[in-house]
Amino acid sequence: MPQSSFYSKVRQGLPAVIAQWLALGQGDRDRLALILAETARVAKLGEPEATPSGATLEAWGAGDRHADIPLWAGRTAVFLLTQMPARPVPQSDEEACAWAYCWLRNRQVESYEAAVDALPAHLHSPLETALKAAWVDQQGLRLV
Repeated sequence: MPQSSFYSKVRQGLPAVIAQWLALGQGDRDRLALILAETARVAKLGEPEATPSGATLEAWGAGDRHADIPLWAGRTAVFLLTQMPARPVPQSDEEACAWAYCWLRNRQVESYEAAVDALPAHLHSPLETALKAAWVDQQGLRLV
């Protein structure tokens, strides 16, 4: 039975986040996987057990194995995507939920307004609904 919870949408949206990183990142797949893992370690967004291969990154971005994607990968991809000059935005509700969840997990904010204010301007509208849902979810202590 399909789940409709916020976190379920986050998990379903993570492949699209990884796919955006693969589409917009500069370099071959193995290099993009290395950048993702090293950024996670340096920025303290997670502790990858190992650096994934480019093939693993492609599999994560394909969408059929969303449960296999570690949260550090999604958090780091959002961290990198929000800094890109291309100004990427989520392309679906599920992807927006993943961006919003990762955005909140990547920073410590004391209010919803502070979370919105911290967003790059081009993401305010695309993440408005998802960020509110992520904030409500976090306040319900479901963001683990």
